[in-house]
Amino acid sequence: MHALFSKQFRKKYKLLPEAIRLHFNERLVLFISNQSNPVLNMHPLHGTWIGHRSINVTGSYRAIYYHINKDTVMFVAIGTHPELYGE
Repeated sequence: MHALFSKQFRKKYKLLPEAIRLHFNERLVLFISNQSNPVLNMHPLHGTWIGHRSINVTGSYRAIYYHINKDTVMFVAIGTHPELYGE
């Protein structure tokens, strides 16, 4: 599995606290090696994000991605649940 990162994702990632960036990096390694790991809590999204999926970074942070093909994903957003979903 290959992971790519949109410009918007990279900008937001740089602004995150270091602890959140470290959590994301750990989850990314896990995601690349085993996407079915329940720790990731991967699930499809609805509404504005239809066609995308989400993984848990921490209890409140999520990363949103979509599949480009079966071997490549593009991460497009990272943030707290309210930041991403407007709740």
